[in-house]
Amino acid sequence: MIKRRLTVIVSLVFLLATVAAEAQSRSKVSRIGMLWLGSREAVQPFITVYEQSLRQLGYSVGQTLVVEQRFADGQAERLPALANELVRLNVDLIAVGPNPMIEAAWRATTTIPIVMAYGSDPVGQGYVASLARPGGNITGLAWDPTPEIAGKQVELLGELIPRASHIAAIWDPAFGANRSFLKEAETAARGRGLMLQPLEVRKAGDVPGVFATMPKRHTVGVVVLQGPTLFLQRKQIIDLASKQRLPTIFMWREGPEAGALASYGPSLHDLWRRAATYTDKILKGERPGGLPVEQPTRFELVVNMRTARTLGLTVPPSLMLRADAVIE
Repeated sequence: MIKRRLTVIVSLVFLLATVAAEAQSRSKVSRIGMLWLGSREAVQPFITVYEQSLRQLGYSVGQTLVVEQRFADGQAERLPALANELVRLNVDLIAVGPNPMIEAAWRATTTIPIVMAYGSDPVGQGYVASLARPGGNITGLAWDPTPEIAGKQVELLGELIPRASHIAAIWDPAFGANRSFLKEAETAARGRGLMLQPLEVRKAGDVPGVFATMPKRHTVGVVVLQGPTLFLQRKQIIDLASKQRLPTIFMWREGPEAGALASYGPSLHDLWRRAATYTDKILKGERPGGLPVEQPTRFELVVNMRTARTLGLTVPPSLMLRADAVIE
């Protein structure tokens, strides 16, 4: 009888301890920092996707999870100070987009976990030791599986404007692996008998000057490579291209959604969803250095048919069949 009572008491104590631990876990408030180069308005779609994904993983944003946002409003020089603000808040984790934000967070802390949603060449930039074993406080997703994606952009633009001769590649030489991307674009252009002119854009104010040179260069199409500056200036790029009736292809579907002709590349929304999964794992105790960096395996082709008709272009049926999305 005594033995049975002891067994019951021990079981009750264990049950109560388990319930208390679970209640404590549920009531624990985690704090995440997010660092952005753009304004809140510019990046709100990605914030929404990330927070929705965290809710699906069981977090209550604003209750069990507090998200501290910091926006540089397009001024890259502000990023280091904003990253330091998040570190001083002693956040549990910092979630960031592309390289300028990763760099700022990395410089600010080597202890707080950093989840990158789409780092470019993270090994080459020194953010991680290797994709399989990051080793430090950074993990997440790499944007560029291979620079050949830029060559694919050129090939697609060639299909969309088969009589093309001279095309331009707008690129930011300060961003990640863009030099290898540009090299692939140039190789693909030569293979199609195209003359490709690289045009540098390091800041927003460079965009009008770049387009002013295109008539003299006999430019008939534009490839836009990766980089946050180019992403944030996509509307300006599209407007100027439209005035010159230049078909333009981006790496992000946000390009054709804003009026460009097409895009080919990974989905930024998908990458932020995966970043939420990394966030969940780290908040539950996994070390960022032990979580392999993922590379995108799915690439989407998006075509804006309204823009094609405006430009007087006929989209080949074979390309339409390959498109993942068509904007009518």
